[in-house]
Amino acid sequence: MIAVILGTRPEIIKMSPVIRECEAKELDFFILHTGQHYSYEMDKMFFDELELPLPWHNLEIGSGSHAEQTGRILAGVERALVEERPDIVLVQGDTNTVLAGALAAKKLHIRVGHIEAGLRSFDRSMPEEVNRVVTDHISDYLFAPTKTAETNLLNEGIDRDNIHVMGNTVVDALYQNLEISRKKSGILAELGLKPKEYFLVTAHRQENVDSEERLKNIIECLRLIHNKYSLPVIFPMHPHTVKRIDEFGIDTEDINVIKPLGYLSFLQLEANARLILTDSGGIQEEACILGVPLVTLRDNTERPETLDVGSNVVAGTDPVKIFESVGWMMRKDNRWKNPFGDGDSAKRIVRLLQAEQN
Repeated sequence: MIAVILGTRPEIIKMSPVIRECEAKELDFFILHTGQHYSYEMDKMFFDELELPLPWHNLEIGSGSHAEQTGRILAGVERALVEERPDIVLVQGDTNTVLAGALAAKKLHIRVGHIEAGLRSFDRSMPEEVNRVVTDHISDYLFAPTKTAETNLLNEGIDRDNIHVMGNTVVDALYQNLEISRKKSGILAELGLKPKEYFLVTAHRQENVDSEERLKNIIECLRLIHNKYSLPVIFPMHPHTVKRIDEFGIDTEDINVIKPLGYLSFLQLEANARLILTDSGGIQEEACILGVPLVTLRDNTERPETLDVGSNVVAGTDPVKIFESVGWMMRKDNRWKNPFGDGDSAKRIVRLLQAEQN
């Protein structure tokens, strides 16, 4: 039996191809959802939207400090694994759910497969970096998305036999979910937008939204970009970011601040944007695959492949650097090669797991 452990919407998205492949192969599996970020009702809608089976277990952990959240997830996952006794646990990415899920399984002598293993920003001040490194070093199967990720793992002394370069399931997810989104979402018409005639922005990382200076710099530059190019700047803003904007008294005039969107609507906004500005790692990958130029509002990235092919530039939060980077990427030819795989990563992962169990 396979246990698929996830806790955030990005994990649901990137695990969706694996879940669909397990269904297609009629494998014995179940989903355990920790509820790290969202309420059960919100996530139930998300599973329905993506046409996925509902979790057998929903821990409804919610927010908290890193230690509190990780501890609650660890205890809850352990109880579920003791009850179900799976042969292998699959986790994806770099969240507290990933770390706690892998650790709970390992303590129970259950094999762990880490999807998207080997990503490194080389910045240990980032909680996500700590989660990635620890999870990789206790996993039995390291499903690296690229050769760069494989090299990172080998440099840390991880056994080559445990590393499997499979491509990134984000490619599978985009190909599968983009078609669903075309049928179900009319977000461009709702917002009065034309394809390739708007900028899309996201910012959610604590180092950006909890810093008055960094957040002011980002907003200031977005206004400059709007005035320079006379294109709408669409910013689906998380409630926490809205709260910080209000606390810091930051003026968002000239920016179209909207409420957070469902995944399918957001996917349509991504695919049709002229350019994306974000501090999200996953969106760096998605934009690269979709052929949309991107500027990263961080000082580093764990997706160096996007820099190598030219789909992304790291600008930090200095307004001058962001403005210059946008100008550079606006002139960029977007016919780069997708470095993340062919869309069959989930099939390869499930095929390997099947072979291991036979």
